[in-house]
Amino acid sequence: MSPSAPSLHDKLNQLRQRFIEQLPARLQLITDQWQQSRASAEVEARLAPELHRFFHSLKGTGRSLGFERIALLADQGESALNEPTPSAHVIERVFVQLVEEQQRLQSLPGQQRALAALNSVEFAPTPAKTRSKRQRLIYLCDDEADQVSQLLHHLRCFGHEVVHFEETDAFFNAVISRRPDAIIMDVQFPQGNTAGTETLTSLNKLTGTRLPSIVLSSHGDFRSRLSAVRAGCNGYFTKPVKPLDLMLAVDELTTPLDDEPLRVLVVDDEPEVAAYHALLLEQAGMVVQQVNHPSDALIALERFSPDLLLVDVYMPVCSGEELANIIRQQPEHVGLPIIYLSSETDSQKQLSAMTAGVEAFITKPVVPEELVSAVKLRAERLRLLRSLMTRDSMTGLYNHSTTTDLISKALAQAYRDNTQHAMAMIDIDHFKSVNDTHGHLAGDQVIITLARLLKTRLRISDIIGRYGGEEFVVLLKGVTDERASELIDGLRHDFAQVDFHAGGACFRCTFSAGISSFPAQPSTESLRLSADQALYRAKHQGRNQVVTSTEQDDDGFPTARL
Repeated sequence: MSPSAPSLHDKLNQLRQRFIEQLPARLQLITDQWQQSRASAEVEARLAPELHRFFHSLKGTGRSLGFERIALLADQGESALNEPTPSAHVIERVFVQLVEEQQRLQSLPGQQRALAALNSVEFAPTPAKTRSKRQRLIYLCDDEADQVSQLLHHLRCFGHEVVHFEETDAFFNAVISRRPDAIIMDVQFPQGNTAGTETLTSLNKLTGTRLPSIVLSSHGDFRSRLSAVRAGCNGYFTKPVKPLDLMLAVDELTTPLDDEPLRVLVVDDEPEVAAYHALLLEQAGMVVQQVNHPSDALIALERFSPDLLLVDVYMPVCSGEELANIIRQQPEHVGLPIIYLSSETDSQKQLSAMTAGVEAFITKPVVPEELVSAVKLRAERLRLLRSLMTRDSMTGLYNHSTTTDLISKALAQAYRDNTQHAMAMIDIDHFKSVNDTHGHLAGDQVIITLARLLKTRLRISDIIGRYGGEEFVVLLKGVTDERASELIDGLRHDFAQVDFHAGGACFRCTFSAGISSFPAQPSTESLRLSADQALYRAKHQGRNQVVTSTEQDDDGFPTARL
């Protein structure tokens, strides 16, 4: 049996032990510097910042890791240095007491007592994600066969795994064995007019959670709707149900709010403190990278692309305030949230440090829940702003410029990794006719449906964008053009089976696609042009088909499309 992963308590104690082990060398170094500073006023002025920084950092680290005696002595040393005429006697006494405390901590009994006395930070366990953007398990409980077949067809077209039950007992047992991502439940069964919602109510009580569910009913009366509300249902449809409307509701219900965890870059010259704050944020489900020298922050910003920066104020070579100003001078990082961390409690100094346009100032030692809350609030706000700037408002896909930029970056990485990609240009057939015949709202419904089909059936790693109007572009990573053609053709087949409704009319749509491959086409523009030409051939040859750029055509075609 493999050993279990270290707990947060174990990781924190490892940090504390490392701090204890490194403390003698740090004390020896600063004691030597203090002795040197006594030689002359010039040396004293030169070493004063190092002495201040040592005591300030030791105070913050000691408090963060729970060594209150260390933090108290460091605070006394810092206060003595801040006096108009620092008292050598007080400072030397602090050094002696720090060495004594360090020796006590280094003794095995002392270390064990110290670690045992420390309060460990524990968060409520992060609930496991029961649904994913690409794989969803749907339970459909309905005993009316004529309704079920059409619903099953549409739900499966959009990549859902759908299990059908005709009886509430079988459905009940299945939920207990394997919880679904969503439930579609009829209200009326032979057992009673509200047997479906009563079954959901029982399951919610038994599991202690509210199951994501949508109700189907032949009746829209108050009693039926009330039973659905009391059962905690998220939606209510009256029969006959338009499959596309139900599918979109299921998609909305099962799509996670956050596709990726928040990314935080921690900049702190104290490795143990940086690791401590990283642990707190990681425990809350974030991805964290540490930097212990401000000069490494710019490279980390480019490579890690964080949603927020957590910066210590007092660092050697470059202060947190100076680092914030450097970052703010770069247009691409103007809106990046920055939070200061420091042991500084002087409100005027805090306000002065925030002139670089940072988001908040958190005093060490941090309260874990407050740190997590502050980071989440500001990082999620940046995510929202970025989304508004980079995504198409109708479909939620990447917009034209963002798609092009992401594809260019993916190709640059593919050069380094020697990997292959395929691009698909997709265009809805006769879209103008849809708008002219059924209206622009119906046309919007078609565009939104194709966008959702692409999002639910393709991988999270693939780049999917709305290129303009009824045209979409997809970069399928790590696949050949042949495999890309198979994937897109499967989507084409299923999209052609979706029923759209406008007024009293029911209609269907198709799309055509062109496929090109990298590195055969070595740049974003050549890849797009090659896929565009293949798309034109698909249109010219009758539409509703997928053509790859490697397919030969003796006549040749211009790049313009019908």
